[in-house]
Amino acid sequence: MSRFRILSVILISALILFSCKGGKRGDSNVSQTTGWSYNDPDNGGFEVALGAEQKTGPGLVLIEGGRFTMGRIEQDVMFDWNNSPRTVTVSSFYMDETEVRNVDYREYLFWLKRVYKDYPEVFRRALPDTLVWRSPMGFNDPYVQYYFRHPAYNNYPVVGVSWVKANDYCLWRTDRVNEQLLIDEGELNPDPNQLNEKNFNTEAYLAGQYEGVVNRLRESLNPNQTERRTNFEDGLLLPAYRLPTEAEWEFAAYALRGNTYEERIYERRIYPWDGHNVRNAAKKSRGEMMANFVRGRGDMMGVAGSLNDNGSITTDVKSYWPNDYGLYCMAGNVNEWVQDVYRPMTSQDVDGFNPYRGNVFTDLRRDANGQVVGKDRLGRLYVDTVKDADVANRYNYQRGDYRNYRDGDLASSILSGSDWTVEDNKQGSSRMYIQEEKEYYTLINDNARVYKGGSWRDRAYWLNPSTRRFLDQESSRDDIGFRCAMIRVGSPSGL
Repeated sequence: MSRFRILSVILISALILFSCKGGKRGDSNVSQTTGWSYNDPDNGGFEVALGAEQKTGPGLVLIEGGRFTMGRIEQDVMFDWNNSPRTVTVSSFYMDETEVRNVDYREYLFWLKRVYKDYPEVFRRALPDTLVWRSPMGFNDPYVQYYFRHPAYNNYPVVGVSWVKANDYCLWRTDRVNEQLLIDEGELNPDPNQLNEKNFNTEAYLAGQYEGVVNRLRESLNPNQTERRTNFEDGLLLPAYRLPTEAEWEFAAYALRGNTYEERIYERRIYPWDGHNVRNAAKKSRGEMMANFVRGRGDMMGVAGSLNDNGSITTDVKSYWPNDYGLYCMAGNVNEWVQDVYRPMTSQDVDGFNPYRGNVFTDLRRDANGQVVGKDRLGRLYVDTVKDADVANRYNYQRGDYRNYRDGDLASSILSGSDWTVEDNKQGSSRMYIQEEKEYYTLINDNARVYKGGSWRDRAYWLNPSTRRFLDQESSRDDIGFRCAMIRVGSPSGL
C-alpha cells in the first residue's frame, strides 16, 4: 500500500473517530437532547432499553393494520340499519389464532380454585354456565355434563361465558404470561404456593407491591442502588390481553391482505374468504363447507357418511381453513364477544382511527404518601372510573353531537303517543324494543355488548363479519365464545 493511501486511511479514521466522539450524533446510546450517555453509571445511570421490540405473546398472531371499509356489504335482511359502511383505520394489533378452548378456560378455573382458597366465590363466579345447553324441546342435557369437562371436547371453544367473565379471563391471562416472562428472565422463581390476594399481578408488581419468590433482581446502573425490579420501560412485560374491539375483529376477519395489490382491494369480501359462496372453491377440497353453520331448517351437519359441516354443535377450533391472517373460525363455530357497547348509530359517532364505543377512563387512586388505596376482588389495584359520557360531553360540546342511548340519537329515540307503531320508525326494527301496554322501551343500554361471527346455530347471513348483534354483558349462550387481543406497540409490521 502506498504512503499516500496509508495517510488517507489514517486521516479518514481520525475524522470518523472525532465525529463519533465529539458530535455523537449517530450514537443511539447518547441523548440527542443533552449529549449524556444512556446506561452509564458515571452519568447517573439513566437506563434506556435500546432496540427493544414487542414479543409475540402465547397464542397470538400479528394483524398488520390499515384502512378498510367497515360496515354492511349485503342487504340488511334484519332491517336494523345499524352498520352503515364507512372508511376507518385500524392500527396493528395481535389476536388469538383460535377461539379460547375449554382446556384453556379449565386451566384458568384450576388456578382460581388453587389460589383463592379463602374466597371460593371467586371460583364459583368464574364458572361457565353449562345450563345454556338445555333446550325445552330438545334433548341436549348430555352436553350440560360433558361438553366443558370431557377431554374429547378439550379443543372445542368454551361457551356459556358472559362478556364480564371473558374480560376477567383476559386479565388473568395477562398476569400469568407476564409472570412466566419474569420467571424465564430469572427474576422470579415459580411460586405454586401463592394464596388469596398474595398472588402475582402485573400492576401490583410494577407498583412494587408484589412480594413473591424473587430469585434475583436486575442489576441497577444507578449509583445509589445496586439492584432493581423490572419496569415497563425495560420492554420485557407484555401489554394486557383483552377482548378485541368491534373494528379490530371485523378487520381481522376479512383479512384483506390476501386480496390487495399495491393498496388496491380488487375484490371486497363477503366472508373471511374469497368469493360469494360458502363452499371451498379449491380443487383439492372443492364443495366442502368453509365454516360450521346451519345450512337449512334442521340441517346442522349434513348427511351421515359425508358430514360436510363436520359438527352437529361446535367443533375443534382448528377445523376448516384459516383466513389470510392465519386465524381460524372467524366465521361459524361460535359467535365471539367484542369489547364494544352496542349502539345502533355507532357508525355515525365513532372516530375514524381505531373506532371504539365503550370507553371507561381509569385513574389509580393513591393516598398522600403515594400508596395505593385498595385492590379489587382479584387483588388488582383499585381504580376510580370516569364514564364515557363525561368525556363525550366535554369532547362534543361544540359539535352538538350525542353519545348515549338516552340523549336523542335518531335510531334510539322513543317516540311518545298511543298511536305510535314500530312501522312509523323507519330507522330501526322492533327487535330493539319491548312493548308493555302500548308503551315502548329500548333494549339498548350501557350493558349491551356486541357479538359477531355467526355460529353453529346461525344461517349463512351471520357469517358475514359486518353483521352485528348484541346481548347483555352478564348473559351467556351455547353459541357465544371469545378470543383475546393485544395492542401492537412499535413498528406496525413487526420485525
